[in-house]
Order: sequence, then C-alpha cells, then structure tokens
Amino acid sequence: MPLVRINLSKSASAETVRTVSEVVYDAMINVANVPANDKFQIINRHADDELVYPAEGYLGVTYTPGIVFIQVTWNAGRTIEVKKAFYKAVAEGIATKAGIRIQDVFISLIDVAREDWSFGNGEMQYAPKD
Repeated sequence: MPLVRINLSKSASAETVRTVSEVVYDAMINVANVPANDKFQIINRHADDELVYPAEGYLGVTYTPGIVFIQVTWNAGRTIEVKKAFYKAVAEGIATKAGIRIQDVFISLIDVAREDWSFGNGEMQYAPKD
C-alpha cells in the first residue's frame, strides 16, 4: 500500500538510486510491517536548482547538494515508535550503504485511509466491508 517518491540529484549513480530504493523498501518490510512485494516507487533525478533546501540549515541540521527527499504515502495507524524506527532505519541504511550523509536524508510520511487506494482496474481493493 505505500507509494514512495524518492527525489535526488541527477548526479546520483544508478547504484546509489538502487541502494536508496532497496533501503526504503527493506525498512518498510522489516520496520513498518508492509507486506512483501508491495513495492511502488517513483524515483526522480533533479538538477541542483530543483532540490531546494535552507542553505543555512534547519532545526540544527545542515544540508548539501547530495540531499535526498523521500516521501512515503501509506495507511494511517502506525505508532510514533514505528515511525521513529522507520526514519532511523532509512537514514542509517542510506548513510551506511549508499554513502550519503545521514543529515541529507529528508523523510516525509503521509498517512491516508485504506480506502484511498486503487491498485488498478478502477477498483477500491481495500473497500470497507459492509
């Protein structure tokens, strides 16, 4: 059910893109209890002027042109503890496996209702039961 949008620099290698994608997917499965094979991702590479962030930093975090924006839309209901663990697993995994600064991993979660999805066929697969 999650839809992941990953936005990063056009200078990111194909290997970096694959690694970021896999780290996010692994964290969804192992931390957020997302079903296996539920991997829907949109990955966009951008010119430097298309990734906008505060050059002076924000909330004590500084950024570089290597910033990666990750937005996950998923079903509501996960606890704050699960969300914190997800942030940590993604940021640490990307830093360790892709060599991107942990400070440059920006994550946004969007919680939606189960009935807000159609996985194809013009159907609401998670329709409320009557």
